[in-house]
Amino acid sequence: MTTSPTKHDENSYDRLTELKQFDESKLGVKGLLDSGITTIPRFFHQPPENLPFLKPKITKSKSTVPVIDLSLERSTVVDQIRKSASTVGFFQIVNHGVPVKVIESVINDMEKFYEESNEYKMKFYHRDAAKGAAYSTNFDLFQSQGASWRDTLQVRMGPLDPAWDLVPEICRAALADWDKAVAVLAEQLMSLLCEGLGIKSEKLKELLCLEGRLCISHYYPHCPQPELTMGITSHTDPGVLTMLVQNDVGGLQVKCGEDWVDVEVVPGAIVINIGDMLQIMSNDEYKSVEHRVLANNVERARISVVVFFNPSIREKTYGPFPELISAKKPAIYQELVLEEYMKRFFAKGIDGRTLTNVYRIHNTNG
Repeated sequence: MTTSPTKHDENSYDRLTELKQFDESKLGVKGLLDSGITTIPRFFHQPPENLPFLKPKITKSKSTVPVIDLSLERSTVVDQIRKSASTVGFFQIVNHGVPVKVIESVINDMEKFYEESNEYKMKFYHRDAAKGAAYSTNFDLFQSQGASWRDTLQVRMGPLDPAWDLVPEICRAALADWDKAVAVLAEQLMSLLCEGLGIKSEKLKELLCLEGRLCISHYYPHCPQPELTMGITSHTDPGVLTMLVQNDVGGLQVKCGEDWVDVEVVPGAIVINIGDMLQIMSNDEYKSVEHRVLANNVERARISVVVFFNPSIREKTYGPFPELISAKKPAIYQELVLEEYMKRFFAKGIDGRTLTNVYRIHNTNG
């Protein structure tokens, strides 16, 4: 059991200084763990409202994240994806055509990087994502109420060529193979999602939603005090579509109503979720839902590799598809400039709030 900080502790605690010291050390959470700590630094403590362990559920939710077999009849797959995207906002796919070897290689090579020596990893540690690749702990480290227990490598894969010289050589080839495979799969998925909306199947492709790709790998090592922090706090994804692969260490949860549901680890499956932009484009037909990752309470690290898909032209205005707007169902969202939306998202950090409500049109007539 942990004890509350004493009055003296409160007066002597300088959060900003401790954050700067940690960030400048370039150790990451893996380096902290390797140093032999048995308690986590205080800036990793989450505010009580973020901690699931303080709100035990008596009943277990019956909701689940569907697993969809892409080898079934196309009409069946369209229907299953439409149903999942419009309710849970998440689904897993199997028989998707991405070789198991490609998935295993990207997970294994990312694990090799994170478990390299501190000296090696420090060469890549910085926060300037504009350079095209960055390894750090929590992109919102200095904005968040409490840091999360994970390290991250992010690489811009498109529309510009990846900055491979800033990417650890140990995982370059696997990331390139993974990106090539998911770009093909994403085209298929976007086509199916468009059909589910009853619009032209190439609509998302024509808006260049396959071109803006960001690959992010998260490493969640064992946490000595998992009841005090999170792997990632609750959030929605700002983009169009998200694709994720994970190793066999669980922890990913999706919010279904008021309950949190575990995303089952299905060997070889790819996890798909709808982002804020697709919720807006679909005029609320598809749902971008809150999800989170619990702090890792087992010895083995959790590893995930995620690709976020966005339109490549960020200066353009986006809004609900005109085909989905009618007198019976008017536009629910105002149009927005993607660049401004993304700036707002990264400025606020991962705080559990979705930005979609900022752009929602409120009907004053009732």
